[in-house]
Amino acid sequence: MTAANDKVVGIEYELRVPGEDQVIDSNVGQQPLEFLFGRGQIIPGLEKQLEGMQEGEKKEVTVTAEEGYGEYNEEAIQSLPREQFQGIDLTEGMTLYGQGQNGETVQVVVKSFDDEQVTIDHNHPLAGKELNFAVTVAAIREATPEELESGQVASECCGGEGDHEPGGEGCCGGGCH
Repeated sequence: MTAANDKVVGIEYELRVPGEDQVIDSNVGQQPLEFLFGRGQIIPGLEKQLEGMQEGEKKEVTVTAEEGYGEYNEEAIQSLPREQFQGIDLTEGMTLYGQGQNGETVQVVVKSFDDEQVTIDHNHPLAGKELNFAVTVAAIREATPEELESGQVASECCGGEGDHEPGGEGCCGGGCH
């Protein structure tokens, strides 16, 4: 069986940014990251590279910024009044989570702050960066009718909830958010 639309694919991966020695994210030796192939649950460039791979197959994959977390957008930087951050011990570079206009979880990074304003960055921390994945297809199986209907994998880790995305926060080594 090969990785194709509407199959449940489980991967182990290690993510690095070219030119940096540090592993940014990895689930090697943990539960594989499972997702419903072809449903946009992982970054497009990685999914494209996985298409047609077989269980047990390993591959080194490079994903452009455009097909990863997008290009860095200067317009995604915003200054807000300091009083909106009452009770938060701010530090530059810290990640904050809030709720977006449609109820979705929003992640921002504190760029700078003073007594009056806090400057936050809505860009994903990996926006504008090329990504290198060492990936192994750990498992491929047919999706259940329930998974096809809901568009979510019924996994132990996430209870079938949320999107899976390498580089994210949370369970499964890559996140459910």
